[in-house]
Amino acid sequence: MNEKYILAIDQGTTSSRAIIFDHGGSIISTGQLEHDQIFPQAGWVEHDAVQIWDNTREVIGQALSKANLTRHSIAAIGITNQRETAVVWDKNTGQPIYNAIVWQDTRTQSIVDRLAGEGGVERFKKKVGLPLATYFSGTKIVWILENVEGAREKAEAGDLLFGTTDTWVLWNLTGGTQGGVHVTDVTNASRTLFMDLETLEWDDTILAAFDVPKSMLPEIKSSSEVYGYASENSLLREVPVAGILGDQQAATFGQAAFEAGEAKNTYGTGNFLIFNTGEEIIHSENGLLTTLGYKLGNDKPHYALEGSIAVTGSLIQWLRDNVGMISSSPEVEELAATVEDNGGAYFVPAFSGLFAPYWRPDARGALVGLTRFVNKGHIARAALESTAYQSTEVLDAVNADAGVPLTELKVDGGMTANDTLMQFQADMLRVPVVRPVVAETTALGAAYAAGLAVGFWAGLDDLRGNWQEDKRWEPRLDQAERDRLYRNWKKAVTKTLEWVDEDVV
Repeated sequence: MNEKYILAIDQGTTSSRAIIFDHGGSIISTGQLEHDQIFPQAGWVEHDAVQIWDNTREVIGQALSKANLTRHSIAAIGITNQRETAVVWDKNTGQPIYNAIVWQDTRTQSIVDRLAGEGGVERFKKKVGLPLATYFSGTKIVWILENVEGAREKAEAGDLLFGTTDTWVLWNLTGGTQGGVHVTDVTNASRTLFMDLETLEWDDTILAAFDVPKSMLPEIKSSSEVYGYASENSLLREVPVAGILGDQQAATFGQAAFEAGEAKNTYGTGNFLIFNTGEEIIHSENGLLTTLGYKLGNDKPHYALEGSIAVTGSLIQWLRDNVGMISSSPEVEELAATVEDNGGAYFVPAFSGLFAPYWRPDARGALVGLTRFVNKGHIARAALESTAYQSTEVLDAVNADAGVPLTELKVDGGMTANDTLMQFQADMLRVPVVRPVVAETTALGAAYAAGLAVGFWAGLDDLRGNWQEDKRWEPRLDQAERDRLYRNWKKAVTKTLEWVDEDVV
């Protein structure tokens, strides 16, 4: 019998990847292509959804080719994705009516303000777990309906479909205009502002408040079941698509953090800490989001608290692409290593406002504490340290909400290759930081969800058995020095607030 594998599609913020995993959770091959980052004006971030789908098809071919495999060797397909990025397309032509509006985009602040006029930003939070914010996809749909010519009429006629990028990829993969499946899973649905956390269904009252036709929305399914099959014109034709998890939930699943009290922090474009609260819905009192962790088939859903940080890895990209201080992202660690500390400099990268735990759209980025002594090494170190400080603030909020202090933090994502950052993170948190052997936990989580649905893995114990520790960082910084640095960071954050007003956008 030929050995079988699982293929995961990881549709991320900067690239689309296809990764093939074996039964042990090891990577067999990878295909990857970056897509364009489109910035029409300050605060606007867009992607070309057609380019994303074209790239997705190509990376599937790359991964199969590199491993010398065909569709016959693939037992199932899992999908993971950038969660709040919104695509609206014509179901008859299959063409998007506007570029995908990315989760980082802040153009919808006026829509947020309008909706918050009656009940404040927490108007729907008890029901959906989220504050009103530009981050989530609901306000992006409203913007498209209000600003794209003919969109409202087409939506009312039932001709438009909405989806986060998991739904867009799934619809195209399963046939598009020729019978494509219009589905999302509970984790992505929980990031729209429209899904009731208890019923796991779209809320008609909220949809009416947003004036979004329900006919646009995908059907909500579990994270692990067969949604449909790859279409005849696909390299993967007839292979079941059987798992969907939003990227941060997928990373948590890939880290085998299945039970209440387990957590992970992903270091990517932004940082996302997810703390599993089990079958209990915990409403945060400290600026965190309440979200779906996962739902396996007909089993009860697992919930989570999440701390979302908008800018971490993308700050390093900014130093590379906008400022030209480094020519490649890994160079930031070399540059930071040329100095012993931050030289008194603190970098608060509030490029899209501040997310958790502040939720301050009026904030903007600031580099503070500058003297003639500060050089580019100090700035590089301040940029790295900002990631650890922001994650520490989120962990403080988790500890306050959950009432159970975290004893160690599992980490994943590209920035975990940076030893300087990981050591500083352990120093700030005062708990060990642990990285797994397979760092691609986002794609792995999607593969796990798909594999469970088709019996490729028997259950969660199989997946726990796959997890292996690669490296561990223990706290070693003097407590008094740690406290001094953290106190100054909090002071630096205050300098970014109330920057945006009527004259500044």
